[in-house]
Amino acid sequence: MQPEIPPTMLTPAADLKAKLANNDPVVGILAMDLANPVLVEVAQRSGLDYLIVDREHGAFSDETVAEFCRVGRLAQFPVLLRTISTEESIVRRAADLGPSGILLPNVESVEQLDRVREAVWMPPRGRRRPGGPGNYWMRDFQYETWRSEFEEHFIVIPQIESKTGVENASALAGHPIVTALGVGPYDLSADLGCCWDPENEEFEDSIAKIKSAADAAGKKVWIGANAEKYRSEGYTFLWVGTFTSVLGGALSDRVKGLKGDTGSAESELGEPPPA
Repeated sequence: MQPEIPPTMLTPAADLKAKLANNDPVVGILAMDLANPVLVEVAQRSGLDYLIVDREHGAFSDETVAEFCRVGRLAQFPVLLRTISTEESIVRRAADLGPSGILLPNVESVEQLDRVREAVWMPPRGRRRPGGPGNYWMRDFQYETWRSEFEEHFIVIPQIESKTGVENASALAGHPIVTALGVGPYDLSADLGCCWDPENEEFEDSIAKIKSAADAAGKKVWIGANAEKYRSEGYTFLWVGTFTSVLGGALSDRVKGLKGDTGSAESELGEPPPA
């Protein structure tokens, strides 16, 4: 029988990790353009399993991100944060805002993950100097509490977005701080020289190599852009798009239905690049 988990610890992260340990689909969404924390409630009520606030591309303030995380904490719903980079100061600041975990852009080396570990783990294992809204996860501030109730559950997903990252996928997957490997499909395709041609053979081979590396380490691959396709291929850690793309697609379908437009022409702007 599992011990009762205190409500102040990273329970949403622990629950998400437990879901990932199964083969049931775990599905989430990115907040990249829309910035209202009510989206946390929308995601939870719609049956999604997590939400990622995109700080890499989104124009979100610290206050907005902290409010997303606060609502997630109170709703016991996992809110993750994609950081701008893997620099120690950036990661430490991200953790202080209170997410259940982080998505790291363009990770290519174990050394980058070592820096992330330094930023997330308390001394003597790391160099974190905690503060801010992230401290509201804690019932006290003793080292063992940090280790057992925060560090052991905090989610870290390095995105592979380059040839070098693919080549080092096995080493990245084996790093102790890594929860799952992530794929940045658009940037990866660009680096491979097949910019957003997801059916390109080299691109598909690279995705397969990432999955093989994750499987060997007993970890999942976070992937999306075409979630239905990847679900049919056995992937279970998925994202369905951004709130903007999902809302835009739903509105477009609704308007076409009302106007009797059966065509499939895309909007003039088209879809934004996948994350």
